Amino acid sequence: MDLLAFFLSQHAAVHALEVSGRAFPAQLAFDDLSADQMRIRPGEGLNSLVWLLWHMARTEDVAINVVVAGSDQVLDVEWTRRMNVPWRIIGTGMTDSEVGELTARADVPSVLAYRSAVGIRTRRVVQALRAGAWDEPVAEDDIKRAAAAGAFREWDTGLPHPWLGWSRADQIASSALRHNAAHIGEAVTIRSLAGLALG
Repeated sequence: MDLLAFFLSQHAAVHALEVSGRAFPAQLAFDDLSADQMRIRPGEGLNSLVWLLWHMARTEDVAINVVVAGSDQVLDVEWTRRMNVPWRIIGTGMTDSEVGELTARADVPSVLAYRSAVGIRTRRVVQALRAGAWDEPVAEDDIKRAAAAGAFREWDTGLPHPWLGWSRADQIASSALRHNAAHIGEAVTIRSLAGLALG
């Protein structure tokens, strides 16, 4: 199996059925729930499932489209309005009250649709990458482009951004695979704490 085929198989496992046409157990973390259930925060300082979906999608959208491909984000096609979420940041560093506000106001079906739209675009971007691009480093200009798009609140500290210097392959694997997988694990925990059994 080559690198692209491996990525596509792993990416399918952390996205909904409509992204790749394949069903995986991880997708159950966000299935069969009402909008009210998607908004539950089962303890102080915990995220909601809808916030997690939004954050996963925002991170993948920025990292793949703006940083890796140097193109526009999926968000820019009226998704801010549709989701009823005014933030353009990826969500890292949001306060507890901001997480609560986003959780309360987000249009859950639109957040689900946005995440799928991001996943579909990611697959297209990665399939179109020329072979040599995988090894090219994420440069300061890539990070500045994402910052100019409003993606980073925490980057204003003056410290080097953690993505700086990664290869594009590292960026793709981190933001479209590992980051999603980690938050799917968090979603399973949130469901458990909220008494929302899987399956």
